[in-house]
Amino acid sequence: MFGEDANNETIIIVVSAIMAMVSFVAFALPLLNRNEKKEHFQSIIERRRKDLFAQTQAEVSHKGERSLSASESVAASFKVQKLMGDMGEKVRDQMLMAGIRSPTAPIKYMVARILLPFLGMGIAMMFISKMKDPSTFMSMFIMLLAVLVGYFLPKLLLKNMITKRAQEINLAFSDALDLMLICVQGGIGLEQTVQRISEEISEHSPVLAEELGILSAEMAMLNDRRAALQDFARRVGSGAARNFATALVQAEQYGTSVSQAMRVISMDLREERMAKAEQKAASLPPKLTVPMIAFFLPVLFVIILVPTIIKAMGGGG
Repeated sequence: MFGEDANNETIIIVVSAIMAMVSFVAFALPLLNRNEKKEHFQSIIERRRKDLFAQTQAEVSHKGERSLSASESVAASFKVQKLMGDMGEKVRDQMLMAGIRSPTAPIKYMVARILLPFLGMGIAMMFISKMKDPSTFMSMFIMLLAVLVGYFLPKLLLKNMITKRAQEINLAFSDALDLMLICVQGGIGLEQTVQRISEEISEHSPVLAEELGILSAEMAMLNDRRAALQDFARRVGSGAARNFATALVQAEQYGTSVSQAMRVISMDLREERMAKAEQKAASLPPKLTVPMIAFFLPVLFVIILVPTIIKAMGGGG
């Protein structure tokens, strides 16, 4: 009897310790993730600040050099631009929209689009070789399908990343803009406002916080605020953020109020969100028609007709 009580007490103690440990982990894990996100966010901003500082130092150090080194630099940049072309610039913008900031990412992307079709063709040939007497049409179809998949797969993956990133930014940008409007109306400068809002929304939307943090770093380091805003619009690619950057550039260019421009953008975003919600609500009945016909009506027919059929069979017997 005494041994059974001791075993029960031991089990209770062990279970209590396990539950306490699970509760502590459940409480501490979000805090650890929050710290990791904040450190990642700060590291990206600091890296961008260092890049801008290095770029500024390079421009200052080479400002007076107009001789052979300047001509060689222009020739080298012209060769790179000729090699990449407009397609390389477009790919670089797409990489930035997807959140990929590596300088070599556009070249890797273009090389992948060249090599993956050949890799797909090799896999298709191995697959065809294991088939029993495949027809010529089937072989050509499999090889063509493999080449097309290898060519368009990087583009589809990149487009998917850009779409998801833009959706997240659009979803959180209206709230961030309202906070910016409050800060600007309170007399805080635009650079400090952007930096403060980027820190405030880092837990809610790390993607938008990262972009706003880079914008604040560029506005602080660069002399031209319009260039920083235009770079932000080109880098983000989201409709709301692009309208925000365009409105601020126009406000600075024509000397209008920044708070008034933010208020107009905020009202437009609210109306746009309401219009999208109404559009989704209006498109819901047509989308429900096919599932109702496919799943609801057969069950309804079974419920109505089966008792009648059973009664008829019983009456006939």
